Amino acid sequence: MTKAGTIAVIGGGIRGLSAALALLRRGLDVEVYEQATQLGEVGAGIQISANGTRVLVALGLEEALREIQLSPLRKEIRHWRTGQAWKWYDLGPSANQRYGSPHVLLHRGDLHNMLVKAVQRLKPDAIHLAKRCVDVCQSDEHVDLKFADGDTAQAGFVIGADGIHSEIRAHLFGPSRPEFTGCVAWRAVVPMQRFSAEAEAMVSTNWLGPRGHVLHYPLRGGDFMNFLGIVERDDWQIESWTIEGTAGELANDFAGWHPRVQAMLQSIERPYKWAVMVRAPMLKWSEGRVTLLGDACHPTLPFLGQGGVMAIEDAYVIAACLAKYYDEPAKVGERYEDIRRERTAAVVRKSHENRKQAFHPELADDDNAICDMAERWQQSLAKERLDWLYTYDATAIKI
Repeated sequence: MTKAGTIAVIGGGIRGLSAALALLRRGLDVEVYEQATQLGEVGAGIQISANGTRVLVALGLEEALREIQLSPLRKEIRHWRTGQAWKWYDLGPSANQRYGSPHVLLHRGDLHNMLVKAVQRLKPDAIHLAKRCVDVCQSDEHVDLKFADGDTAQAGFVIGADGIHSEIRAHLFGPSRPEFTGCVAWRAVVPMQRFSAEAEAMVSTNWLGPRGHVLHYPLRGGDFMNFLGIVERDDWQIESWTIEGTAGELANDFAGWHPRVQAMLQSIERPYKWAVMVRAPMLKWSEGRVTLLGDACHPTLPFLGQGGVMAIEDAYVIAACLAKYYDEPAKVGERYEDIRRERTAAVVRKSHENRKQAFHPELADDDNAICDMAERWQQSLAKERLDWLYTYDATAIKI
């Protein structure tokens, strides 16, 4: 199907399309192979912080992003039972000025559609559907790909952007061994009209409890609310975003929470659940002419809002490495990993730390929790914790 000089991207989601766009913008030829029979993303929200929007703007998406983004005013913390709120940090104009790029809230489907259009503008036939890669075999000159439908292809380089269950990773390094974290996550997108006027504020809210965590924020101009709830449980260990739970089960997981949280739960008709798994860090992501990006090589827990953003940063860096070192395949992977290893490892570590802070036993005691939260979540400390994350500029890295 493809020429040996082409770069094959395995996975047509947000991660793979970000890589494809970054490569095309550098004048490299790309083919994207997606196993699904139609393009689309799960119905859920995604936060793209300043370090991610900085890359999207560099990829020529500033105007398109403006059409689909919602820019929140701030992030706040609330006590799970009393509802008492603390301003965590600003996300509006002052944050834009501080970090030089906005923090935006998006529907995953809108972000995905934006990337599809951007890729197709540069190469209309770049994306191939119903192409599940089942084998990769490389030589000194190229990589041979085999797909489930019997088709084959050749590429000069392969990028595995096929997510947390990456088959490319398995071919390179063997099957992963996920460990259950003891947490189950719930997601839903709900029409905002079902909520109170207070909930309609352009604010991202984290509710912290002793054994659970709730995050919600507006989407699509405030017409919808994205809901994410995580609770400690040990009876569900299926790692999938597409399994539907029941309203009763969801309500049981958050029994006793504040009435505002209860109102949200009651408005959710189709909640989806998945087991939150963790994998050991990978010291090596590349082998010859094949490499990985995003969740395929450094999956992170959902307690820092950086899973998708790390893949967007990866995409920009791997494209730059390929543009510079294409004729030195080993150098591509070596330089890419040298740039990204420490950064992504720090994000993975911090997401683990945040999980411990989000589920804190002292939150069961209202009096102690109020004092503790007021101290731990004050805005000055938030800036110290987040500046290293948001000021990072993948577009300025010396390749």
